[in-house]
Amino acid sequence: MRLIKVTIVIAGTMGLVAFLSSKLISGGRPRQVSGSIYDFKMKALDGQDIDFNQYRGKNLLIVNTASKCGYTPQYADLEKLHEQYGDKVVVLGFPANNFLWQEPGSNEDIASFCERNYGVKFQMFEKISVKGRDQHPLYQWLEAKTGKAPSWNFCKYVVDKNGEVKGFYGSKVNPLDDQIVSKIIQ
Repeated sequence: MRLIKVTIVIAGTMGLVAFLSSKLISGGRPRQVSGSIYDFKMKALDGQDIDFNQYRGKNLLIVNTASKCGYTPQYADLEKLHEQYGDKVVVLGFPANNFLWQEPGSNEDIASFCERNYGVKFQMFEKISVKGRDQHPLYQWLEAKTGKAPSWNFCKYVVDKNGEVKGFYGSKVNPLDDQIVSKIIQ
């Protein structure tokens, strides 16, 4: 009998782990989805039903959020983007507990945290899963359109006025970065 030794090296970021786990869970195959962004109906943090049909003709910035992450201060910049460019883009926040359990609170806890610490007024939704076996259909749709799933908290998707996904930006890209702003003010 031969013993095979397997060594796993963690390279200082959770991105590799997230990538490998997403490939193992999904089998490495992209999910097939159909429909449009406007087909979704979801619940806001306060339990209100939100029909995405109301976003027709508007640019969207879709962000997976967490309140105990190194990128959590981006809430302030998301709110600033909402205030400065609210006539050109709708910011949609989706709390998720997928990355090192950095969003453990209830929807009420999340709403209170966002209001108290960052004065968030942009639309926040109930906590969902943005990757893995229980990935929410919205994030399945976004991943199918871009080939990219969130690798960490505060990943961003830009959807244009016609409902087409125009970009994916990782956590390190600030919401006020020219890469994003230039796509939403067109």
